[in-house]
Amino acid sequence: MQRCKKCLMPETRPGISFNEEGVCSACQHYEARKDVNWESRWHELEELCEKHRKLNPSGYDCIIAVSSGKDSHFQVGTFKEKLGMNPLLVSVGDNFTMTQAGQHNLANIKKEFGCGLMMWQPNIKEQIDCGRYMFEKFAQPTWYVDRLIYTYPLWISHFTGIKLVVYGENISYEYGGVDSIESPSALGQIDNGVAASIDYSRWKEPFLDAPSLENLEPIYLSYFLPWNSHDNYMYAMSRGFHDLKGEWRRSQHADDYDQIDTIAYLVHPWLKYPKFGHAFATDFVSREIRYGNLTRDDGIELIEKCDHNLDMRCVYDFCQFYGYTIPEFYSIVDGFYNQNLFRKAGPFKWELKEAVE
Repeated sequence: MQRCKKCLMPETRPGISFNEEGVCSACQHYEARKDVNWESRWHELEELCEKHRKLNPSGYDCIIAVSSGKDSHFQVGTFKEKLGMNPLLVSVGDNFTMTQAGQHNLANIKKEFGCGLMMWQPNIKEQIDCGRYMFEKFAQPTWYVDRLIYTYPLWISHFTGIKLVVYGENISYEYGGVDSIESPSALGQIDNGVAASIDYSRWKEPFLDAPSLENLEPIYLSYFLPWNSHDNYMYAMSRGFHDLKGEWRRSQHADDYDQIDTIAYLVHPWLKYPKFGHAFATDFVSREIRYGNLTRDDGIELIEKCDHNLDMRCVYDFCQFYGYTIPEFYSIVDGFYNQNLFRKAGPFKWELKEAVE
């Protein structure tokens, strides 16, 4: 399995590509930042805000799609305090058990920045039905919620006439993925692979479909400034954000501040591991190497320690929510291990055929 010569991201990440030197597209894009006129792009963003400022009779100038995470704190602070906008925050709750930090951060983002928050809590019964189907068939148990995270802010834009919708980073461009083209427009975000459309006619949730995007202007903030998730974390901490220090040391993570809102949700992104041979730690390490915060050798050690090691607290909470026993859960996961990458080492135990380095 080929890994990037710089950041350790493997070729198995869907949509990623490598140049002749063995450097992945995400690292190439990060290197290209030095040639970007960031001052000019910031002026573009200011002009865009001016175009939409006080345009809507509601008094809101834009919609920001948020969770309660570090990046959301950064986005809201940027638009509220640096750009002088009045944003309406729009979020989707996943119905899973929240961490203490997650509960605090959701309250904090409203209070710290003085913003209104509109949250959609999906139909739990339908979420469970869809989650079980998607878990057993595609190893994508949170597809229902992930889809709504992309579509619901667009519906609120459609209903309210607040045309400017702000998302954080362009995942495909920043980290490698399908259609990783740098663009300020987030019109194609729903097709980035995270929540790409399936036949969802068996479920009645109307927001799973996207509204007409005519006259809507969804954008990526990462186009207009040099996106850095670690810097966003430091900013968020300065504004009252809580990480998981003292609450929970997650065995599959090499950090304690990314995706910390709820517990069971973390099973879904970990399921990249049996399918593609990498998970949270690889994602974190690759970013930190690009940012210059971590050496390659230290990154290898963290990946080998954490990537495979799904925390049992996540498993317990996931099984309780979806109605599985622990053996049923691992039996389903067993069926998704890519045998080109893994060898079976025992009951519910698999090992990568190749070491990280």
